[in-house]
Amino acid sequence: MYDPTVARLTYRALLGRRRALILFALPVLLIVIAAAVRGFSGADDQVAVDLLGGFALATMVPIIGVIAGTGAIGPEIDDGSVVYLLSKPVKRPTIIVTKLTVAIAVTMAFSAIPTFIAGMILNGNGQQIAVAYTVAALVASIAYAALFLLLGTITRHAVVFGLVYALVWEALFGSLVAGARTLSVQQWSLAVAEKSAGGDLITSDVGLPVATVLLVAVTVLATWYAGQKLRSLKLAGEE
Repeated sequence: MYDPTVARLTYRALLGRRRALILFALPVLLIVIAAAVRGFSGADDQVAVDLLGGFALATMVPIIGVIAGTGAIGPEIDDGSVVYLLSKPVKRPTIIVTKLTVAIAVTMAFSAIPTFIAGMILNGNGQQIAVAYTVAALVASIAYAALFLLLGTITRHAVVFGLVYALVWEALFGSLVAGARTLSVQQWSLAVAEKSAGGDLITSDVGLPVATVLLVAVTVLATWYAGQKLRSLKLAGEE
């Protein structure tokens, strides 16, 4: 269920010059802000939670997920070049799983690593805050990559819809409407962070068992449906 050639082409597409600049921008900004905050206010656990939760997990991770998830397949479908990939002797579910693996790896690398670095800068991992948010970023990366890869297979406006979900639904409605938090990848990953930290600074509106089930269900269902959509694409000469 993994094809090295498809993976190499996907990595090349995601880490091209333009996308790489976008992928690096938010992590660099997070680290710069963390360094500035530490310089001005010193080590503060609550400040670390506010910055890592409010910027890293709520904004940076989903946006990177949008870029990696939709970029793994969306452009190929939009410009029609996906037909060359589908004409190769590679099973379509294998294509989806391979592209998802690459999208997850890229999202994790550009979100979890800078989150950990920022956390260490902010308070030296006091109360396990840096580790907790790093674990949350890793978990969220999987679900976001699957969701946004699915969007890339079903609409030409995947980036727009992805950003609407990430910035409007999760960041805006998720902070204002209690019911919306239950359907939030951010809250599910926060449940994991809460368990990892073990203190009372990090809290989630979703319990860990429910969050775990939802994270797995969304990832599996999104991957499966993306595979089904790719199967439905017909090449010339196919019946």
